[in-house]
Amino acid sequence: MSMKKFDLEKNKAMKISGQMKTAGVPGRFAQGSGAVIDKREQRRLDSEAGLVPFACKLPAELVARLHERAAGHEGGANALLAQLLDAALR
Repeated sequence: MSMKKFDLEKNKAMKISGQMKTAGVPGRFAQGSGAVIDKREQRRLDSEAGLVPFACKLPAELVARLHERAAGHEGGANALLAQLLDAALR
């Protein structure tokens, strides 16, 4: 007895979903998963390094310019802001 097209597609879908459930996590996703640290640990590491959170409100244009310059900066936005503030306060 032949199966209807709907039943064939349903069986294919069940087969694929079963394969997906039994498949392991690909290596590229598992490599960096152990390197992620939680917020509490990050705060502890920052405080040991002498870093203090500092929040302020800035105009949107200035923030956009900072993000553009931070994209090319090797230390990212935090290092760029530290460098600019240090130069401005001297």
